[in-house]
Amino acid sequence: MADEREREVLTYELFGTAVRELAQQVVDDGYEPDLVLSIARGGLGLGMGLGYALDVKNLSAINVEFYTGVDTRLEMPVMLPPTPEAVDLSGLKVLIADDVADTGKTLRVVQEYCADHVLEARSVVIYEKPWTVVHPEYVWRRTERWIDFPWSSQPPLVTRSRGLAH
Repeated sequence: MADEREREVLTYELFGTAVRELAQQVVDDGYEPDLVLSIARGGLGLGMGLGYALDVKNLSAINVEFYTGVDTRLEMPVMLPPTPEAVDLSGLKVLIADDVADTGKTLRVVQEYCADHVLEARSVVIYEKPWTVVHPEYVWRRTERWIDFPWSSQPPLVTRSRGLAH
């Protein structure tokens, strides 16, 4: 694991700054999303914050599993139930929110899903890595470092053998 010099540390205070600055990028770009689609789990906080900052009350989440541990991931991301298919997304402008575009594979899966279901989709992330295969329209910071997010900088209070209901 990376030592402290190789880490990007995001505090809750900086997270609040990132949300407001990202929302301002969206506003300045003239994009008016009808829905903020958060990628669970990392994008949930960002999606909520953007919903408030952009006055978008239509929020949804999509669960994609890729990382199975610290720097341990599946070969390809997998979309998990429940998917947003229960909601009619046709004709909507969607803002896809995630914490980081690292490999970009998770964002690509969600963008491909949206391409078949929505009018227009754009992506927003707090961090973008230089090697990502997807480059979101809205990025707060670019880094090569390992990122310590405030919600995952400490280990879970409990360890579940299965983190999913299904």
